[in-house]
Amino acid sequence: MNLANRITVARILLVPIIMFFLLIKVKFPHIRIEEFSITYNQIIAALIFIIAASTDSLDGYIARKRKLVTNLGKLLDPLADKLLVTAVLVSLVEMDKVDAWIVIVIISREWAVTGLRQIALLEGTVMAASKWGKAKTAAQITAIIALLINNFPFTFVHFPFDIVASWVAAIITLYSGIEYFVKNKHVIDFSEKSQ
Repeated sequence: MNLANRITVARILLVPIIMFFLLIKVKFPHIRIEEFSITYNQIIAALIFIIAASTDSLDGYIARKRKLVTNLGKLLDPLADKLLVTAVLVSLVEMDKVDAWIVIVIISREWAVTGLRQIALLEGTVMAASKWGKAKTAAQITAIIALLINNFPFTFVHFPFDIVASWVAAIITLYSGIEYFVKNKHVIDFSEKSQ
């Protein structure tokens, strides 16, 4: 359990804390500025999410720089990312802040690509993250933060940035998933022949 893996585990442990602040049935005080309103628990959840999301690049950087790449890390890192995004998106559906179909598209893509990566690993192939995969991550994080903070500051100019960002995240997520499967279709073909 090296430093990089500890950071990854910490990201996983932050997931239930974020969900606690999002879903707890306690009346938290609100901050109100004109028509904008947000509860303190949402602000706390958003800050914890930003910290957790920022550790994604950090643990990978540390693992590569210090030559701490391990099989455990290869397993935990994508799992931590999926748990974080999935848990927060499902919480946002429960809070009626995002359409369920957008969350279904995002979660389905995430787990489908994870399955493809596992098949590739079993065949001895490592699927590198594509530029669309990185864009997908950035789009998802941007959309989630916008939803968590109730579209601040765009609510003051009456622009639904959080909704637009959610749609953009869903479209990029879907496209990047299709790209992964098209570029790596040989992995599926190979696994079918070996069965």
